[in-house]
Amino acid sequence: MTDAIPAADSPRSNVAEFSVSEISFAVKRTIEDRFDRVRIRGEVSGYRGPHSSGHAYFTLKDERARIDAVIWRGAFSKLSFLPEEGLEVIATGKLTTYPGSSKYQVVIDNIEPAGAGALMALLEERRKKLAAEGLFDDARKQLLPYMPRVIGVVTSPTGAVIRDILHRVNDRYPLHVIVWPVRVQGETSGAEVANAIRGFNAIDGTQGIPRPDVLIVARGGGSLEDLWGFNEEAVVRAAADSMIPLISAVGHETDWTLIDHAADVRAPTPTGAAEIAVPVKAELEATIAQLGARLQAGIGRLADRKRDSLRAASRALPAPDALLAMPRQSFDALERRLGQGLGTNITAKRSAWSRAEGRLNPNRLSSLLDRDKTALRRFERDLPRALRHVADRKREALNLRASRLTVSGIERQRRLGVDRLAGLSSRLVRALDLRLADARNTLDQKGRLLKTLSYESVLERGFALVRDENDQPVKRADDVKKGAALTIEFAGRERVGVIATDGAGTSRPKPAPKPKKPPQQGDLF
Repeated sequence: MTDAIPAADSPRSNVAEFSVSEISFAVKRTIEDRFDRVRIRGEVSGYRGPHSSGHAYFTLKDERARIDAVIWRGAFSKLSFLPEEGLEVIATGKLTTYPGSSKYQVVIDNIEPAGAGALMALLEERRKKLAAEGLFDDARKQLLPYMPRVIGVVTSPTGAVIRDILHRVNDRYPLHVIVWPVRVQGETSGAEVANAIRGFNAIDGTQGIPRPDVLIVARGGGSLEDLWGFNEEAVVRAAADSMIPLISAVGHETDWTLIDHAADVRAPTPTGAAEIAVPVKAELEATIAQLGARLQAGIGRLADRKRDSLRAASRALPAPDALLAMPRQSFDALERRLGQGLGTNITAKRSAWSRAEGRLNPNRLSSLLDRDKTALRRFERDLPRALRHVADRKREALNLRASRLTVSGIERQRRLGVDRLAGLSSRLVRALDLRLADARNTLDQKGRLLKTLSYESVLERGFALVRDENDQPVKRADDVKKGAALTIEFAGRERVGVIATDGAGTSRPKPAPKPKKPPQQGDLF
């Protein structure tokens, strides 16, 4: 089979080609630039609290549209108001996209309440109405049979809910289960569930189908919209009118619907409904057998043993003061040691701080800097002589070896010696360069530290240094006598001579000593 070759004159489109990633990220940048900061009003839907990662995911919706929302963990911990299912809120954030699934979402950094959502308001209004009719009264609720023979289940026949219920029933107490298939989500789900409940109640057992002893209405978890069919008035009235005890198992433990109020018992999950509906057969049989064998003989022995244990325990119990004596003594000793230890620790820390402060004075740093400069100059001065000395030693060793060689190998040995000498010389030069570089770095660090601790850095911030006639710093105004000659030093080693008076100083021409040139990096060599 040969590949088709396009005709040479086939037209080609001049429209630019983009990859999927380029288009996705271009859309992302456009949306983020256009909607960098937005405020959105909508009803919270699908909120189940923060995820295990700390982020919160839900949707904001109104009567015509919905948008995905996310609150990152850092922003969630700073919220003063937490979102709740069905509340109408005003969310502040920015729009962005998630290229992995071609969806856009709002990243929320602040949220505030705006009132109850439309669905929640409708749900609350319906709940109050049905409660006023007495459909939720405890007096209407029936007791569940302890050991039912038949269970009727109203749920979807293809979901995981019916499998969980059947598995739990078979494990605990195998019996006859009748499933009435319904849709558990959508516009017709409420009517189908209500008809199923009434249909089970209409069974009289005369047509070959046994009448259930317990009904279970079950569905998995979901958002408020997903569970809305179980809030329908027809479903609630059918559950309240059911003559068969009814267990509601709609959603997860945190989900509530109106059928939960009308049902005789509410289960947190469908599996929990199966556990409530039936006992554990094996446990019942084992318990009955064990209790029957131990009942007569165990009661007497138990009473005697408990009586003896009570007497022994009453004699062995120490007095309350004896129980607390040792802990009190230990507490007092620790209290005394705590005060002493704190004082000792403070003294030790103060001494260590003083020693560290003494080692960081400018004079000591200056002396260390001078010592390093001297050592660096000495190394630089001795380097050529050391190189010549090493070269002479290598040359003597080479000559000695050359004298021992035959005439035919002299040239070869000479070349080897010259190469080895060149390698050693280059290594020595590199080692000395590294040594000098380390010394320069150390010297620069100490120089920067000296500059930081020097009074000149204080002058750079706008202060001035006052010296007396002996060029000593003046610390207090009381130390200055009238008529004394003073020198004021500013930043940059600039000095001004003044005469001390009762008021402002009078300037007099006094030559200021020329500032010393600060050491430069090039001066080290």
